[in-house]
Amino acid sequence: MNLRRQIAATVALVSFLVALTVGLLVHQASVHQHTAQARKSAENALDSALTGYDRTGELVGWNTVPNDPALPPELRRLAERGRQGSALGPGPNGTAMWGAAGIGGGPTPVQVVSVRVDYADDEKAIAELDRTILVSAALSVVVTVLAGVFAADRISRRLRIAARTARTIAQGDLAARIGPLGRPRDEVAELAAAVDSMSAVLSSKLASEQRFTADVAHELRTPLTGLLTAAELLPPGRPTELVQDRVRVLCSLTEDLLEVSRLDARAERPELAVVPLGPVVTRMVTRMVAAAGQPTELRVVADAVVTTDVRRLDRIVSNLVANAHRHGRAPVLVQVDGPCLTVRDHGAGYPEDILREGPQRFRTGARERGHGHGLGLTIAQGHAEALGITLHLRNDQAGGAVAELRLPTD
Repeated sequence: MNLRRQIAATVALVSFLVALTVGLLVHQASVHQHTAQARKSAENALDSALTGYDRTGELVGWNTVPNDPALPPELRRLAERGRQGSALGPGPNGTAMWGAAGIGGGPTPVQVVSVRVDYADDEKAIAELDRTILVSAALSVVVTVLAGVFAADRISRRLRIAARTARTIAQGDLAARIGPLGRPRDEVAELAAAVDSMSAVLSSKLASEQRFTADVAHELRTPLTGLLTAAELLPPGRPTELVQDRVRVLCSLTEDLLEVSRLDARAERPELAVVPLGPVVTRMVTRMVAAAGQPTELRVVADAVVTTDVRRLDRIVSNLVANAHRHGRAPVLVQVDGPCLTVRDHGAGYPEDILREGPQRFRTGARERGHGHGLGLTIAQGHAEALGITLHLRNDQAGGAVAELRLPTD
């Protein structure tokens, strides 16, 4: 049950309980009032009849009857013991309030004198009041529930806007803001302001880190290029090969950092084109095998026409294949099945933290996945997001890491 339904249900329950409690209290008060008035009338009539009997020896009074057979038995027994009382009981015209007392005694048998006051009109008045209470309570519950639903809908709608914006921020759009949620400065508005403030701070810090990364990579690029040129002039030998290899690694790392910073800044726009996926991937894999000399199996199950940036797609596929060769084991399989492109190796698979959190910079995962800077998957994911490609990383049940790309089609 969502928040709106919870609030509505709570308001409905509280309204019903309040209406029920008030209705019962009013009903009891009304019954007590009518009963007290009828009892007082019966007792006054009985006192008047007894006073007249003491003066004249005759029973005179309205509905005053000696030894009335309709008198309630418990009240009759009370009067026969010489006591006086009143009680509700059945009468000729419905419920009546009876008053009774005993007269005589000694050698004369005790006579039970009773008076009767009709209670039917009081019962009708109580029933009418009960109906009025029931209708009023129902209307008040309905109105209260509608007001609660309206208030809950406003709160739920504002919270839903905040949640939707927070999810947008979590997906990487740090420019998203919730903004003011109505005029009142309540807890929801404070929450929205706090989320907007947090997003602004995170955006500022991330922008500072991105500028720092780009500046460092740009400043390293020039001296590393000169260092690579100088290394090429060293005399042949094993030490020279080691120096040249490490310098090339540093140059490659610098280029990767620059590429990551451009992806973070979204500085480049994709140049989309409609191309057949099978032939394009075939050319990519053939070129990679010729350049790196690493055997890669290609399988085109079904071709499809997709909309993509071929240069960026080439960068994604080359990074996934290089990652499979570096961290997995042969054979490495590239498969095209419609708009779905899969790169699979037969190594130990992706570590759990990568499957759970996604690619992280400078993190290669478990030791058995090999060594590297952890930027290959990050760059592939960045290009995939720019092209609207879904990149899904998983481990095959038979072993090995699987990277699935689903490209958009017309």
